Amino acid sequence: MSRRGLAAGAGLVAAATVAAITVRRRGPLHSRAGRNLALAQLGGRLGRRQAAHQARRVFASAERREELDREHELRTAADVAGALGNMKGALMKLGQLASFLDDGLPAPMREALASLQQDAPPMSGSLAAEVVAHELGASPDQLFAEWDPTPIAAASIGQVHRAITHDGQAVAVKVQYPGVDRAIRTDLDNTQLLVQAVGMMFPGLDPGPIVDELKTRLTEELDYRLEAKNQRLFAAFYDRHPFIHVPAVRDDLSSERVLTTELATGARFSEVTSSWSEAERDLAGEAIYRFVFRSIYRMNAFNGDPHPGNYLFQPGGRVTFLDFGLVKHFTPGEIDEFKAMIDSIVLSPDAARFRRVVESIGMLQPGAPLTDDDVVDYFGHFYQLLGDDVRPVTHEYASETVARLFDLNKQFGNVTRYANVPATFVIVQRINLGLYAILASLGSRANWYRVARELWPQTDDAPSTELGRQEAAWLATRT
Repeated sequence: MSRRGLAAGAGLVAAATVAAITVRRRGPLHSRAGRNLALAQLGGRLGRRQAAHQARRVFASAERREELDREHELRTAADVAGALGNMKGALMKLGQLASFLDDGLPAPMREALASLQQDAPPMSGSLAAEVVAHELGASPDQLFAEWDPTPIAAASIGQVHRAITHDGQAVAVKVQYPGVDRAIRTDLDNTQLLVQAVGMMFPGLDPGPIVDELKTRLTEELDYRLEAKNQRLFAAFYDRHPFIHVPAVRDDLSSERVLTTELATGARFSEVTSSWSEAERDLAGEAIYRFVFRSIYRMNAFNGDPHPGNYLFQPGGRVTFLDFGLVKHFTPGEIDEFKAMIDSIVLSPDAARFRRVVESIGMLQPGAPLTDDDVVDYFGHFYQLLGDDVRPVTHEYASETVARLFDLNKQFGNVTRYANVPATFVIVQRINLGLYAILASLGSRANWYRVARELWPQTDDAPSTELGRQEAAWLATRT
């Protein structure tokens, strides 16, 4: 699917929705009624603009249509960016996630959505210090040997400062924006607003499970004590791992709204994608892939925010993973569902069995007027990388993945008319929406099938790559 086509579909609706339902710190969007009105007004405005745009294209030449499309994207992105302002709210995170859908969104829209995080007005040094003092009982100058009042990074609901502890450790201190928890909880209490927004982004799906899961996960993300617990879990699991690093948590300097961790160093995503060699980018992509799927199948947990800002890179495939606020924990039964899907569409392909599996999980309405081949043709795309050869993760693959999930114009058959997203899969879709966009930006190539067979519990194959051999040696020390 082209960038232009998706802009008129999923990206446009998602951007309009996110922009309209976020919360201003001040002004008319502070109230629930104000945000509802803004959603209606922005949606109506973009709808009228889209209709006028389509009318102009009818009699335009091919060259003129391209020009009109570019102008339409820029005007829409500008409108969205203008609506964002200083907003902070419950679905701000969705806007940030959407901004990293690679070619799934036009560049102007991605940039507008990315401003939710990148352009968030930082707290002043004195205000951040007040939050730390309120949470930890003393000022940063007393708690730390050195404290940098200038933030070094923005987080989705806070900002990060550099400090040195009295015992000489360099640390990163994440401080939550004052009042952002109240703004987000207000939105989360407005179920009607959330259902309306999710219904716009996922037309045809039952918004109930999606809304319930988002409310649970986003509420958890407000409490840095839960994030610290999740980060400790991952750090313990990957202790002394040869290429996966999770910074240690300083519990003595952490609280509900302040999280202090070991300060990690490394190259940023933009540096890796712009100047590192193809071989190094392949290693980085493989390390991220192994982290995601080993965590799911061996820890039964998924760090649900594949995001360029959440990685630091060292040569040789060494990756530091940051931000454990959005973590989904799975039951053994849910892992068994994932395994059943893999068994029936990859390891021992059986279209009828695969259909029964996705129906039993709740991903497809039972008895829908579709053939088994229709079902496999649609869902098979999400397993397309798992051929027994070296395959690149391309921008085209990442884009089509996004397009299939939204598929507003039913380009990919009628399956989406009868499909749904059960609660278990809401955060897991970040693999499709985020991980593959990350790997595409890296240009990563691998025999993903062989790597996956090392990670799937039902196969547990011998290592197939150098990183796999390093990981196998590490695993041998843990038995």
